[in-house]
Amino acid sequence: MIGSAHRALRPLGWDEDWETTLASVDPAAIPGRVLLHHGVGLVVALPGSVASIMLTQRLHPAPAVGDWIAVVDDEAVAVLPRRSLLRRRNAHGDGEQQLAANIDVVLLVCGLDRPVKDGRIQRGTAIAHDAGARPVVVLTKASRDAEGIADAAAAAAEVRQAHPGIEVVITSVKEGEGLEDLRRIIGDRTVTLLGESGAGKSSIVNALLGSEVAATGDVREGDAKGRHTTTSRELHLLPEGGVLIDTPGIRAVGLVTDTDAVAETFTDVDELAETCRFADCQHAGQPGCAIAAALDAGEITSDRLEAWRGLRDEAAGSSASRPRWTPPPTRARRRA
Repeated sequence: MIGSAHRALRPLGWDEDWETTLASVDPAAIPGRVLLHHGVGLVVALPGSVASIMLTQRLHPAPAVGDWIAVVDDEAVAVLPRRSLLRRRNAHGDGEQQLAANIDVVLLVCGLDRPVKDGRIQRGTAIAHDAGARPVVVLTKASRDAEGIADAAAAAAEVRQAHPGIEVVITSVKEGEGLEDLRRIIGDRTVTLLGESGAGKSSIVNALLGSEVAATGDVREGDAKGRHTTTSRELHLLPEGGVLIDTPGIRAVGLVTDTDAVAETFTDVDELAETCRFADCQHAGQPGCAIAAALDAGEITSDRLEAWRGLRDEAAGSSASRPRWTPPPTRARRRA
């Protein structure tokens, strides 16, 4: 049961399981959810208030936006065991970068004012699966009147065909299109947005929040690339329920997982691989290869096969690779 003093945090995702976990970590602590991490300190939502807390001691793991922390005497003393962690390979070398914690849904934002890249969707889907979160593709800037914008329905059909099983939402913030679909997907969950600069993430954040909290920027003519209008990850409570974590645009999504998340991203190819005649089939022309047979029959495309091979090899060969992230076995994780 949630203590009366902590019930104010329910809209941010606090529940009975978190209450039990907090009591096991430090019965004297109060809970807080990390809204913003600014290097030397945290902005935290506490029961009844929002406070800045300096990091006076090293926490393991290091806190990320979306984490629940235990607070004693205005000091963060522990990060509560996470239910999920969205991460990517560090853009500056080996190791991983934490993107957001305790998320349920990853919105993969792609602007229709530029080519929709299958590779970005595949990588975003893989890191969402690594975290145990549900990926959803959001196609933005679908205004029918804007010159040079791809036909939204056709683009969505192409994405669904190229990425079987993934949900696709078409949005146009200016026209209010697709926002109710996003609210349905979000519900009372914690979601984060992932996409390159200028794809329309900040416009979606503002529309869902009903206020201009995220800066939006123009895109360059010619390549439709935008400036990094969001400079840090930040957690927002949505007025109709649910929690949204805004993230800066990222140019690359490096994998920091094992091949399980890649297999879940390419379920059609992975299921074929399991039916090959030989268990050690390398899928490179060996007799009885089900993947080669499906390729010859036109059941899968060579592009999708090469993407599967590339991401599988990257996940398996990365020096930063580790087993996919899993929640603590004692925690009953809420499913999206």
